[in-house]
Amino acid sequence: MTNIFIPASASSPEVDFRFDERQLSLKGEAYPENAALFWGEIIAALRHFIERDTAQEPIVVNVSLAYFNSSSTKMLFSLFSALNEKAASGTHVILNWFYDEEDDTIYEFGQELREDFTDLIFRDHAVQN
Repeated sequence: MTNIFIPASASSPEVDFRFDERQLSLKGEAYPENAALFWGEIIAALRHFIERDTAQEPIVVNVSLAYFNSSSTKMLFSLFSALNEKAASGTHVILNWFYDEEDDTIYEFGQELREDFTDLIFRDHAVQN
């Protein structure tokens, strides 16, 4: 499985999916002009990895998004849904949710993820600016 690295731009996050290390990372801001196009290939690659993965080691997902628009929110739910399905099948999936301690919106979105995707091992991390 080929790893994915997409550098951050002004409107899209850094995507660093190291499938070989079972480490997935999203960092930055997410409001790409065409969210379905940007996220579609990423989610497809993740689903491809999940379908073929037979290892028992945990998958660690680090998310540090300072902002994301409603279109990216929908796509993020698809991404976390795929990870939740993997966790439901018996693989530990650890979601590290990093947020600015003063940003209630990002914090609350993380809490919503915790409630909606109960098979993920959710860990939130307040970050001081």
